[in-house]
Amino acid sequence: MGRRCSDGNNGGSQKSEAVTAMQLASEDMLRLNVLLAQPLQALRINESTMTVHALTAKGEAKVQLHPTVHDTRYLRWVRELISTKVTGSPGGYPVFLQRWTRMGQNTTRLEQLLLLGEPEAVVAVVHAPQLSAELARRAWWAEPTPHNARRLLEKPDVVGSELGQVLAAFLLEFLPFEAIPLDMADTVHLCLQGELISTAEQKKLWNRARRKQPFYVGFLLADSRTLPLSDPAHPSHAEVCTALAPALAADNPFAHAFSIALSAGGRRWLRTLLLALEKPADQEVVIALFQAIQKRFNLPFPESRGVRDMALAQQRAAAWSRGEHDDQGHACPQSLQTVVQALPPALQLLLEAWLLLAQMGEDSLVPVFGGSDAVGSVMRKHLEPLSKPVSRAAVCLLGAT
Repeated sequence: MGRRCSDGNNGGSQKSEAVTAMQLASEDMLRLNVLLAQPLQALRINESTMTVHALTAKGEAKVQLHPTVHDTRYLRWVRELISTKVTGSPGGYPVFLQRWTRMGQNTTRLEQLLLLGEPEAVVAVVHAPQLSAELARRAWWAEPTPHNARRLLEKPDVVGSELGQVLAAFLLEFLPFEAIPLDMADTVHLCLQGELISTAEQKKLWNRARRKQPFYVGFLLADSRTLPLSDPAHPSHAEVCTALAPALAADNPFAHAFSIALSAGGRRWLRTLLLALEKPADQEVVIALFQAIQKRFNLPFPESRGVRDMALAQQRAAAWSRGEHDDQGHACPQSLQTVVQALPPALQLLLEAWLLLAQMGEDSLVPVFGGSDAVGSVMRKHLEPLSKPVSRAAVCLLGAT
């Protein structure tokens, strides 16, 4: 159970500080007050060595503590003093709000959170949606953990900064010890952004994916240009681009997505999808995989997070590939009708397979995983009514090599 946050007032704060002053060793009280009087950028407390570290514009400073009681109790007094100086209240960071702050819902000044010496306060900072590269640097100094590194690499400003490569190198070094499959996929995805790692490092990750299936999901979530495969474009790709030239010029979303699916990069992505579907590790990895499918196509279907009924998805794909209504009365979108009318009839089966795949998303897994915690071979057996049609659609789109 976490500490509660105290509202307090000036009188209460002064009283609390006075009480803390009597509890802390006089040497520690003096040195901490001198430290906290400086313009600090971040604080961290090493509980094993009983040391308070501070980051300043001039470098690092530290205060070695001299406990007069049990370490845990003494550290609570130290944090009370720090919180009183920083926020005016001895309550510290309300760690019981963990779920709220990990969703980025924190209104406290981020600069203040980094001065509390509280790991969960740093986590609140790295989850903040609008985080500058400078605050990210301070947060990383304060609490350098794999979780914080991943959350920081979700921020574009961090990816483009010097810190981005530091975080990627850290995560790659830690990756062999990562035990959670979803975190493996997340790490691969985040490290493949921009120029964070070299082409040689990308190939190493790809080769390791043969033994670590979640790596494939990380590649699917990343840009298809990171896939070290040599698939050429589909034999019909040039024909499709010619037929859809007016629609492509008009920024038709269905035309763009279909032509990309048949491109060399699109086929490399589809081949990776087949590899990821062969032996997924657990439900969270499968959910991430279907999120990757939805992210890849991102088209305006009636269901925003994926169709839940595979039979409906198959029927709709067949109907819409002919420009007709589906069984639920949903009309084929006008932009898709433009594509249907422009394509030669011989390409209808390709369009149908693509439309089936493009309807998949996270919610497509609800009928499979709802009320089930199965993993491994049992989970894969339950997944077959979904995974087999998806695999067949991908194979159809790959066509001749």
